[in-house]
Amino acid sequence: MHNATPSPPVLYSFPDSDSLIKDLAAFILKAQFESIDKRGRFTLALSGGSLPKMLKGLIGNEQIEHVFFADERVVRLDHPDSNYKLCQDELFSKIPQIPKKNIHAINVKYIIHKGLYEKKSETSADGTPKSPKHGKATPEEIDAFLENLPEDLLEEVSEDYENQLIQEFAMKDSARFPVFDLIMLGMGPDGHTASLFPGHPLLSEEERWVAWIADSPKPPPKRITFTYPVINHAAKVAFVATGAGKQDMLQAILDRPEEGLPSSRVKPKSPGAVYWFVDDAAAGKTQYGRAQFKL
Repeated sequence: MHNATPSPPVLYSFPDSDSLIKDLAAFILKAQFESIDKRGRFTLALSGGSLPKMLKGLIGNEQIEHVFFADERVVRLDHPDSNYKLCQDELFSKIPQIPKKNIHAINVKYIIHKGLYEKKSETSADGTPKSPKHGKATPEEIDAFLENLPEDLLEEVSEDYENQLIQEFAMKDSARFPVFDLIMLGMGPDGHTASLFPGHPLLSEEERWVAWIADSPKPPPKRITFTYPVINHAAKVAFVATGAGKQDMLQAILDRPEEGLPSSRVKPKSPGAVYWFVDDAAAGKTQYGRAQFKL
């Protein structure tokens, strides 16, 4: 039986982004090789922000499969705020061998259809239709609908994504929570990660795999996110943070974890591990010990 005490974070600091990108790709490919060799599959979850651009070292890798999103904004999949679109533009479109069915996006089309087309056409005080009864909704109409999405439909988006995880994991594994081979995360300027924000009730969620948030302090406000039970059951979690603008927050997370900032609460259960891939600019203030990167 494994010791339940989480291992301390491993900090890798690189002189520049190019060397970080190169060794991060090597780290991911090793995790992929080990997972495929051991279990015949590799499950990866990504967040958005600046992370996808740091994954360009993976371009040319043909074996990536079963990609999920650690969090997602509830917007059109082709909307500039979509993590799916960001990953598609920066990574997936350049690795055409990934089967589209294995890129697990939120099912926003279902909610759009249910909310805009299945209900009867409504009108505002001046008689203008609020939702199209016939024909195709414009991107502007869809955006307006999603920006004002009722909480019951937001919960449906969250439940649908949790069901996607159940289909992939519960049918193959017997664990209470899914065990991702690797979850890739970023760190926000307030210490948030995925869509888990400081002081939010979701920090205490212990049952759900995927949860919804309607009041994100960072726009857009409506999102879904993995919960800590999912993140902390991963075999490996890797953060990526670059630039001097991350110095103070990285110092707080690594040097003062007792403050309980969301990123410092990522503590995979043993034998899982959490890694930080940062550049020297981001690591400029932390006193936390650096490890020498090696495969």
